[in-house]
Amino acid sequence: MSADAPEAMPSWRLRLGFVAAVFGMFMAILDIQIVASSLNEIQAGVAASQDEISWIQTAYLIAEIIMIPLSGVMTRILSTRVAFVISSVGFTLASLGCAMATTINELIVLRAIQGFMGGAMIPITQAVSFTIFPRRKMGAVQAVIGLVATVAPSVGPTLGGYITEYMSWHWLFLVNAVPGVLVSLAVWRLLDIDKADLKVVRTLDIFGLILMALFLGTLEFVLEEGPDDDWFDSRLILSMALISVISAALFFIRMFTARHPIINLRLFAERNFAVGIGLVFVLGIALYGLVYLMPLFFGTVRGFSSLQIGEVMFVTGAAMFLTAPAVGILSDKIDLRLLIGCGVLLTGIGSMMNANLTDQSGFWEFFWPQIVRGVGMIMCLVPSSRVALGMLPREQIGNGSGMFSVMRNLGGAVGLALLDTVRDWREDYHWNQLIPAINEGRETVVTTLTQYQQQYLGAVSDPHAAAIQLIVQRVQLQADVLAYNDIFLWLGLIYFLIFPVVFLLRRS
Repeated sequence: MSADAPEAMPSWRLRLGFVAAVFGMFMAILDIQIVASSLNEIQAGVAASQDEISWIQTAYLIAEIIMIPLSGVMTRILSTRVAFVISSVGFTLASLGCAMATTINELIVLRAIQGFMGGAMIPITQAVSFTIFPRRKMGAVQAVIGLVATVAPSVGPTLGGYITEYMSWHWLFLVNAVPGVLVSLAVWRLLDIDKADLKVVRTLDIFGLILMALFLGTLEFVLEEGPDDDWFDSRLILSMALISVISAALFFIRMFTARHPIINLRLFAERNFAVGIGLVFVLGIALYGLVYLMPLFFGTVRGFSSLQIGEVMFVTGAAMFLTAPAVGILSDKIDLRLLIGCGVLLTGIGSMMNANLTDQSGFWEFFWPQIVRGVGMIMCLVPSSRVALGMLPREQIGNGSGMFSVMRNLGGAVGLALLDTVRDWREDYHWNQLIPAINEGRETVVTTLTQYQQQYLGAVSDPHAAAIQLIVQRVQLQADVLAYNDIFLWLGLIYFLIFPVVFLLRRS
């Protein structure tokens, strides 16, 4: 336990201010995925191409991941209250701008601003929890934080699907207006916990700041865009990767040599912090990767609407929501390592339960696997934050919280890149395995081909060619499904493989 942790519960004024900050954090995380199931509608609304529309999420993530580690410096210079309110107000104004955007370029720029301004709310809220609450109450407090961090990306597509179905895509952003104003006012009035220290500006490492922005921004770009551009076959991806590697090397050198580094990397000397950060990186793969993978399956294989996808995705969020209070209570009573270990195994089992999908799999085939995964992820994330941050001194909580959030998001970015790449690779593999079986010497193929030709008689000029094309589409669909099965299987194996890492943690 940190020696300077508070012993008494904070006043009700501070508690209400913390609740407001948690709600702001929820909005910032929710907006990463709220557009996930509505991209087709947004694409039509701003007349964007298929390549351009993906930047609505990429721009947000790149800007957010740059801001998150800066939050610690912001709170020292401006104070926690001022830094949070500036972030919240900026996020709200950018949300209104997104709703009023008429072109894809306007929307991308405003989404970047939205992600940058909202990014600070995530680690600031985490840091506040360790600053004002005694460690003996961290179970319940971190259950709330963990619930927000896991439920927000899970219910994002669900909420987005409902909003788009019954209103319009503009309301994906307009819904932030009133909550954003209320959060800003509440935090300003209630969460005055420290004072600004403008002297920090004089020691601010501007060069380190630039290197960090280059390193994280280009890394996120490469991870987001690489799978769609055949990775290093694209000169742009290759150039960005080189910039990321060079700036990363210079950044790490700078952090260990500067008198006042932007980020204190020496925190990794604390074993629990280092292991906890590593665990949350891998958990980010499931947290964000599955939120991407499942809508992709339902959209491409099943042809579900935004609303139908949202209804399926709701199960994970509901499982987390119902489990979080119990996990919070347990984390105060039993060894945190036991909770994390069980959570890792459940996440792996839940992933492998979806490794036998067909082209007819729907809500019920995903129901129980989502519950198992949801319970597993909340069991991991709640104690992981306590393990990683609970033993840091108060003055380093901001730095540690920023790195914790960055690694969770980077895990998600790496996960998305891996999932996309593996899906393409395994889809090609299964196509090459299936296509030799489609030859006109097999009785089943001849029968199916004849049936399809009968369907097209009189409808097209060449029924035989149309029938062949239909068979090709069926083979492609089966190759897709088999690729998804491989991904769920391998994702589960990843969590079984990292299970022994839990034993590296010291009892907190």
